[in-house]
Amino acid sequence: MEPADLIALAVFAVAWVFYEPLLTAVGKRRGGVLNTDMTVIRGGWMTVMTGRESRLMDGQLLGHALNSASFFASSNLVLIAATTGALFGGESTFRSVSALQVVETSSRLLFEIQLALVLLTLARGLLDFIWSIRQLNYCLAAMGATPEPLAEAERPVFGAVLARLLNPALGSFNSGIRGYYFALAAAAWLFGPWAFMATTVGAVGLLLWRQRQSPAATAIHEFRKLIEARAPSVPADRPPPGRQAG
Repeated sequence: MEPADLIALAVFAVAWVFYEPLLTAVGKRRGGVLNTDMTVIRGGWMTVMTGRESRLMDGQLLGHALNSASFFASSNLVLIAATTGALFGGESTFRSVSALQVVETSSRLLFEIQLALVLLTLARGLLDFIWSIRQLNYCLAAMGATPEPLAEAERPVFGAVLARLLNPALGSFNSGIRGYYFALAAAAWLFGPWAFMATTVGAVGLLLWRQRQSPAATAIHEFRKLIEARAPSVPADRPPPGRQAG
């Protein structure tokens, strides 16, 4: 590989590995980010859910999230199969791709490394989706086992425990979605190291903007304040241990 390829690969590795710690640091220094705000909102949701006479709507909402995770996991499998087919396509695939004017790959080894990186990002996303599905099933079981009715003093306690199940589940789902951004950045390596580096930086910038400055992030932050004003005792301001949810 050329020096430019190594530099671009290093930038990608740093961005991929340290995005979540960077997001956590930004949230601590400059106030909440969308991910952190959502942990509070979900905690409020679970607390309110424990006081409903009918929890059918809550089960349907979680079922929708479960279906979404299953859909994206299936889509990931299709993309992984396509990438694997190209990776093991041999010399014919390399020659076909190399014939394209917009593709920059100096050797078959570099081409295989480029495809392997795309495959790696997709595989990581698939594992996140699978883990999200399992955790959502745990959360559904816990919701179904929640006693009814609950005393007023018990609701925040049950709600907080349920939020500790739900937040990591949807955090894994969002991590899988984020994997598509990095998979696209990895695919940009086929167009040269500078395109690879620019796409990586652009993907991280876009993700951070959506977390901090997008209209959705602003609305979510305002909604979090409303929930905290109505129910300041909801202990959802603490992100669960492990992966940050979002």
